[in-house]
Amino acid sequence: MGLAGRSGTSLTTAPPFTLPNPATGESVSLDTVRGTAATVVLFICEHCPYVVAVRGAIQALAADYAARGVSVVLISSNDVADYPADGPDAIAAAKSRYYPAVAAYLYDESQAVAKSYGAVCTPDCFIFDANLAAVYRGRIDASSPGNSIKPDGGYLRAALDALLDARALPDAVPSLGCSIKWKE
Repeated sequence: MGLAGRSGTSLTTAPPFTLPNPATGESVSLDTVRGTAATVVLFICEHCPYVVAVRGAIQALAADYAARGVSVVLISSNDVADYPADGPDAIAAAKSRYYPAVAAYLYDESQAVAKSYGAVCTPDCFIFDANLAAVYRGRIDASSPGNSIKPDGGYLRAALDALLDARALPDAVPSLGCSIKWKE
């Protein structure tokens, strides 16, 4: 099983990475932050209104599923020369303020990790099983800035529940958000 990626790529397993963790100053690898049952990798940033709207849903999901062996990892890959609000200092502050339950909030300065995953927007969400096989890529939930739907992490929760209960996963709704700000 794999995920048909955008731009003609296909993601079947989680690409490995080692990235700096601005909150601790240490480098973190996928192997050190992966969950025992599942790993959620979310490409986010700090200035995107789509991400700002779901901060609470991300934190609640990370807190609710940690005891079930699910690890939530956040990665920011935006070009901080043009978007300084997405830089390491902002990541460290956001980890403490908004995301204390996530395993790590990492900085992808080279943007190589975002490219290896085929990430295109913030938030762009991936779920991998215990063996790091790709099982889901899509939106967090049905909310969007300006609509009346309360962010609840519903799409990710339904996919995680199905995975953890060994049921068929629901069809993913494509990710929606601000484009990743690529370096020239």
